[in-house]
Amino acid sequence: MSLDNNDAHLPTLDDLESLFVNNADLDNIRAHLSRFNPIKTMGMERMEIRHSAILGWLLNPQETHGLGDTFLKAFLAQALRGDDSKARPTALDVSQADMMDVEIRREWRNIDLLVLSPRNGWVFVIENKFDSGQHSNQLKRYMDVVDATFMGSDSFHLVRGIFLTLWEEDPEDERYAPIEYGAICELLDQTALSGRLPLTPEVQTFLQHYLDVIREATGMSNEQAEMEKLARQLYRDHRRALDFIVEHGKSTDFSFACDAVFGEDLEDEAVIKVGKREFIFNHSDAHSFSFLPKAWYDAFGGDEYWWHGCENWWAGFPLITWVQLTSDANGASGQVRLYAEVGPLSDHDFRRDLIAAITEVAKKKSLTTIGFQRGAADEGKKYSKFFKKNFFAVDDIHDHDKISNAIKKALKSFEAEMDVVAKVLPQFVSHGQEESSE
Repeated sequence: MSLDNNDAHLPTLDDLESLFVNNADLDNIRAHLSRFNPIKTMGMERMEIRHSAILGWLLNPQETHGLGDTFLKAFLAQALRGDDSKARPTALDVSQADMMDVEIRREWRNIDLLVLSPRNGWVFVIENKFDSGQHSNQLKRYMDVVDATFMGSDSFHLVRGIFLTLWEEDPEDERYAPIEYGAICELLDQTALSGRLPLTPEVQTFLQHYLDVIREATGMSNEQAEMEKLARQLYRDHRRALDFIVEHGKSTDFSFACDAVFGEDLEDEAVIKVGKREFIFNHSDAHSFSFLPKAWYDAFGGDEYWWHGCENWWAGFPLITWVQLTSDANGASGQVRLYAEVGPLSDHDFRRDLIAAITEVAKKKSLTTIGFQRGAADEGKKYSKFFKKNFFAVDDIHDHDKISNAIKKALKSFEAEMDVVAKVLPQFVSHGQEESSE
């Protein structure tokens, strides 16, 4: 009797037992997912207002964390660092100031965080964007309110804006200095968790939980990267069983949309064709889909080289691109976002020159949709996004057809950007190490 084609793809009992019975890799992933984190347990890891509350606590020198004004000054100075606008206070002014008098106001006149330092005469307007985007003239309105309320009084004479974002989005108002959540990871490591300050065990534990949340949200979690690598190996080893589970398990509208655009059941480094464009598949999950334009992949020598510092980062190349779906506050609409990022290369000179080359070619081609944030090439910087104006509206994030249309629009809109970046990459192949030389 011949076997039905569908039955041929069903997992056997041995397949399922091999996956689920005494599987150390699966146990490691399960342990990672089961770690207790109170912020996640309460479902607050994606809630912008909760991040504002935690940051307000961290920035307040009078609070119970024991940091005084250390984190406050580090955060403000990092945001203002490298600013050539001649505005005051500068990063140097902040780093040398005594800011123990600071008052933090949350949601005052709809401003996420307002920092008042009467001793120094400073006001800082902090706008926090974790998942949401900017609203029309929002930043200007906040500055106008602060100017009208505080400027000209005996206590305050200087105001600066700080634009905190998960996605390295540029502020629409140039009076705001941008800073990304990735910087908070580095600042917490340098200040709160360095061991130089006598924090209580409870504060250290909470800050570690918060650091874990931010690292995962920004893609900076080494443990998360290791688990994703392990998951990919687990999938390769148990593909038939896992394909069956996925096919009959839960999928998201975003994953359905990605299947429609890129194809289903993709192998690692599979060549994907969307329209006339080719991409190299990296990874997909319920929330993101990562890939490399094939022109970038070829320019870096394909799989003939590996790149120090990026071995466990995304596809292992110096650059990565991905699409991601984010939701608006109403939970109904949102945006498809297309990202490109320079990764954590160990060779700082190589990383700096790569960023400079991308910046220069974009300038020559007058592409305002490519640009790095200030300090992207600084030593110690690991992750630097460079696609701008990269949000594509989806009026119903539960409609996979609308999501797939937005993904296609994003890819089409950035064809020129992908082409110009590809032209500068071959000059950097010499920095890669041939696989055979490991």
